[in-house]
Amino acid sequence: MISGPYRGGAKTEADRQANLEAMNRAAYEVFRLGHVPVIGVNMALPIIEVVGKDRYDEIMMPVSLALVDRCDACLRIGGPSKGADDEAERFRAAGKPVYRHLDEIPAAGS
Repeated sequence: MISGPYRGGAKTEADRQANLEAMNRAAYEVFRLGHVPVIGVNMALPIIEVVGKDRYDEIMMPVSLALVDRCDACLRIGGPSKGADDEAERFRAAGKPVYRHLDEIPAAGS
């Protein structure tokens, strides 16, 4: 799972989009290592778009945290983010690795 800021530190929609693009770029690099990357924001945003942005808080973190339970490890990228920190902490609490840099992640099957 790729965890990073989405709304954290973002003052505009362009800032949020840049944060999401950073997570998606990292996800591609994780994919190149042979893993199947997921991003909580990518799972939650389509639901939020359908039901309305006023339901953001109801959906975003519950979906993201549910993904933690189904993933093997976390790549925590970017700057301050309570949500990303909560995801990383949930990985740690479950005894799963939390990486801070792509070069720490082993290739799949190694």
